[in-house]
Amino acid sequence: MSFLSVFRTASRAVRPASVVRAPLVRSRMQTPVTLAARTANFGTTRMLRSGHEDETYEEFSARFEKEFDGVQDVFELQRNLNNCFAYDLVPSIEVLTAALKAARRVNDFPTAVRVFEGIKAKVENQEQYKQYLDQLDGLRQELGVALREEMYPHEE
Repeated sequence: MSFLSVFRTASRAVRPASVVRAPLVRSRMQTPVTLAARTANFGTTRMLRSGHEDETYEEFSARFEKEFDGVQDVFELQRNLNNCFAYDLVPSIEVLTAALKAARRVNDFPTAVRVFEGIKAKVENQEQYKQYLDQLDGLRQELGVALREEMYPHEE
């Protein structure tokens, strides 16, 4: 038994029941710790890193092309698209081609249409969007993927 537990047990026995207990404040003598050491020990879990911090655009494209080529179901396709579009860049034509072919392979027309909506949201201006559409027009016609602008011309 430690000294503090013996002291607490002894002090409880002599207190009258009518006295309101104040919370016991424990003060521990702390040694000075640097700020870096405090922040390193602040969390209870280990910080996870993706391992893609220094990835080039070509490595990014190759990685996602490989991911889309291996897609077997709709969940996997949508997860890879979310990961791909989460970066602060517009995916390459090769990555988008692989994504559209994967959408056709798993027979998911809505996701194929949303690929083009994602492109439209990621590009800086309308001219870049038109360039992507021109590059992907042959594949789009081959797969039968309509644009949202074509399906709903009255909406903006």
